[in-house]
Amino acid sequence: MNTPSELKYTKDHEWIRIEGNTATIGITDFAQGELGDIVFVDVDTVDDELSAGDVFGSVEAVKTVSDLFLPISGTVTEFNSALEDEPELLNTDPYGKGWIIKLTVADDADQSELLTAEQYQDSLG
Repeated sequence: MNTPSELKYTKDHEWIRIEGNTATIGITDFAQGELGDIVFVDVDTVDDELSAGDVFGSVEAVKTVSDLFLPISGTVTEFNSALEDEPELLNTDPYGKGWIIKLTVADDADQSELLTAEQYQDSLG
């Protein structure tokens, strides 16, 4: 299982890359493997200010729908429009072309709950 060390993770299987005050968020390799073939990604929270733990969208696979939870507080600024035509990018390139949203990180965003790659792998058992 691929777990890039430069990213942070959540127990809900999202990853986050923070660069300055912008965060890119997606689902982990583990999550896409558990979901199976992803057929649709729904995000209707662009321009919304959300708190850590809020649902920012959902991923639909052949057999299930899974909510997506925001790792840290901020304002959703962009949805990866490539996922509209190619939701399978979450399966084939979850840490690259399969990113889901970009977020402007809130000034008071708490990052203490984010996991390192090693902590995330340990949480999987």
